[in-house]
Amino acid sequence: MADKKQKEEKPAKREGDDEIVGKVYDGRLMRRLLTYLAPYKLQTALSALAILLKAATDVLGPYLTKVAVDTYMSSTPPEKLSLLARHLSPKPMTGITQIAGLYLGALAVSFILEFFQTYLMQWTGQKIMFDLRSQIFRHIQRMSPSFFDRNPVGKLVTRVTSDVDALNEMFTSGVLAIFEDVFVLLFIVIIMLRMSWPLALLTLAVIPGILLLTSIFRKSVRDSYRRIRKNIAKINAFTQEHVSGMSIVQLFNREPRAYDEFVDVNRHHMAAWTDAIFAYAWYYPAVELLSSTAIALVIWRGGYSVLHGAVTVGILIAFMQYAQRFFRPIQDLSDKFNILQAAMAAAERVFQLLDSEPEILSPAMPVAGDKSGRIEFKNVWFTYQQLDEAQKSRIATATEAELRTFADIEWILSGVSFVVDPGETAAIVGHTGAGKTTITALMMRFYDVQRGAVLIDGLDVRCHDLKLLRQRFGVVLQDPFLFTGNISDNIRLGSSWITDAALEKACDEVNVGDFIRSLPLKFKEPVTERGSTLSTGQKQLISFARALAHAPGILILDEATSSVDTETEMRVRLALSRMITGRTSILIAHRLSTIQSADTILVMHKGTLRERGTHQQLLAERGLYYKLYQLQYRDQETSQALPATA
Repeated sequence: MADKKQKEEKPAKREGDDEIVGKVYDGRLMRRLLTYLAPYKLQTALSALAILLKAATDVLGPYLTKVAVDTYMSSTPPEKLSLLARHLSPKPMTGITQIAGLYLGALAVSFILEFFQTYLMQWTGQKIMFDLRSQIFRHIQRMSPSFFDRNPVGKLVTRVTSDVDALNEMFTSGVLAIFEDVFVLLFIVIIMLRMSWPLALLTLAVIPGILLLTSIFRKSVRDSYRRIRKNIAKINAFTQEHVSGMSIVQLFNREPRAYDEFVDVNRHHMAAWTDAIFAYAWYYPAVELLSSTAIALVIWRGGYSVLHGAVTVGILIAFMQYAQRFFRPIQDLSDKFNILQAAMAAAERVFQLLDSEPEILSPAMPVAGDKSGRIEFKNVWFTYQQLDEAQKSRIATATEAELRTFADIEWILSGVSFVVDPGETAAIVGHTGAGKTTITALMMRFYDVQRGAVLIDGLDVRCHDLKLLRQRFGVVLQDPFLFTGNISDNIRLGSSWITDAALEKACDEVNVGDFIRSLPLKFKEPVTERGSTLSTGQKQLISFARALAHAPGILILDEATSSVDTETEMRVRLALSRMITGRTSILIAHRLSTIQSADTILVMHKGTLRERGTHQQLLAERGLYYKLYQLQYRDQETSQALPATA
């Protein structure tokens, strides 16, 4: 809002939640995340069971190889044969065929279990993402305008997109995959210890080195991922802002400057990814080197044991295969820990957003007003600043003279009092930053006053139900906003009670009906983002139709005719005179010719109400309004005034 921007010299402090690194595991956050799994407990339980069974089938291959070698390919004493070997055919080819069948069966079962588990968890992950994104968007809709003053759009988009994606990755390939890796490692260690504990300990001898490398790797990628998350949020915010303002960028030939700024932000993001890639580049070869060292030790020590009859050839071959498989889950665990850590950081940011309470809420026991349309401001003091408790306490006990001396508070409105009676048309004029738009924002309770009261329909706005209060207003802004969809949807805005006849009547009354009917799809004509295919005047007329179709009790026109041409404005004036008939109207205007016939004119200056009266009364006083009029319309005849409208 213009008034707020004029007053605020310093930007509001924004939360630095993009700096959150996140623990590898946070029990509090994990318990809260698991509540989103509650509706899908059956699918999760079946996935966990599938993972357990798959881990068991994945370790059967080397064991079957050991049985085949010891039973049919080497001179193994009968007492050293496994229980499985004693149930196989004594004929070598038949027995090998049986083992091969078991091997293929294990692979088939593993494939089926992996498909089953992957499908279930991906399905569950998508459901959770749907639920979480819906909850975040619903929560964002409940937030007060002051929240959006402090939080850039790009950051909020990141919460709904990237952060939820990170949580989905944890659910689908993070937590359960960690359990799978742990089960595989556990089964491999148990089998190796049962086959030959000396060789098992030799295989595990390189684990301390791997743990050290993993610790260094995790610290390195943790810092890289923090920078990645921080910079992707910056990229989102920068891109959103500059794409939305691309016309200004091009108008002022800022393309090279904007490109250089984007390249700088993008370079930081690339550098963070480069550091992460470097960490992966050295970590995996290092683990591979240690795992190869373990295999070499197994071959050396196992070969010696085979020569001395301590272990069989089949055991040695199985150990080599198990050693190769043993280190893969360890490498995977590092990735999974990073996924888990990223998810913890994302959860921290998402829950921080969800835990932020709206500053403006309906009262527990709302009271309905008399629907008279009466507006009253009682000694209203207001600032857009975020005040601490000490400041609020000082404001509550200070005198008006003391309030004006508070150096740490920049008042947007200072002791403003006025009444607009039902059905009356009031105009608000003043220089930019005088507090005009702020007054209308307080009427609709977008913000709460720090002192005093705003009454609508004879009742303090803080006693109204927010939804019912805002339904009382019809607003036409200087910069009209249209949503992606079609013209009919943009006029109705979800109000299904507006009939087609009422919609067309509203359009005809603001002289936009003929234009809409000339379009190929008429009222179903598509509207692109922000109505980019329509002229500013056409969008403004559609906004007029929107306000009229909703039949509000109180009408607010904020420089509403400034974007239409002179001929269109003259046609719209007659429609506006019909719009304000029978309802209270607030007109904000810089062009004083458009408000000369208003019932009362409020003259604002630096947040205070300096003058009030009709056009002729204010001219006779020769005060601030007279000076404004002399500057703008010294030679303009009073006959050009707008009859009872804006």
